Amino acid sequence: MSVGILLVTHEGIGSALLAVATRLLSALPLKVEAFEVPFDADPDAILPQASAALRRVDGGDGVLVLTDLYGATPSNLAARVAHLGTPVRRVSSLNLPMLLRVMNYAELELDELPAIASAGARNGVILDDA
Repeated sequence: MSVGILLVTHEGIGSALLAVATRLLSALPLKVEAFEVPFDADPDAILPQASAALRRVDGGDGVLVLTDLYGATPSNLAARVAHLGTPVRRVSSLNLPMLLRVMNYAELELDELPAIASAGARNGVILDDA
């Protein structure tokens, strides 16, 4: 059993990050899927699809849900999905360093991964003086 990863983002973001991570790591150690929310989507109408995506990635140990922008529709949808029964932890401000960091700590449990994800995001921000 393992933790699953669900990216809940605006259109184009989740799939692009997932494609780059797959290219860099060759094979992703955790089951991961991008669920992209169309800009004109009705959250009530797409809730069943988001729930289905969550169930697809759940490897039995819960799901880490990574969203792009806290308070936006994808984040609010992720909050609703988190209350449907599957153990879920959520982290917002998804970026590539965050996703790669999570994949590099695939052996950790669900409760440990949010701190790993947020550290990856923070540590991926470098002020380059060049």
